[in-house]
Amino acid sequence: MINKTYAKPQKSAKISYIPSRDVNEISNSITKNWTDQAIRCYLSNSNCLDCSVAKSSYSFVCQMSSVIKILLDQIGPPEQNKIDKMVS
Repeated sequence: MINKTYAKPQKSAKISYIPSRDVNEISNSITKNWTDQAIRCYLSNSNCLDCSVAKSSYSFVCQMSSVIKILLDQIGPPEQNKIDKMVS
């Protein structure tokens, strides 16, 4: 089992992210279960420099650090079998 200490996202001049926000501002549809992207973000301690979303040219700003906090509060960490699948 991976023992993680959740850290704040890393900030870079090239990467934008939304810092923790009011839970009401984040769609509840993305806070109901652990997606692959959420697990990747969780495993990297929200290191935006390692993120495929941050490296792409999307027209939105990532909210994943806030989503992860909500997921941890509401359903706990991702299941170990999902983590194992991501790191294998």
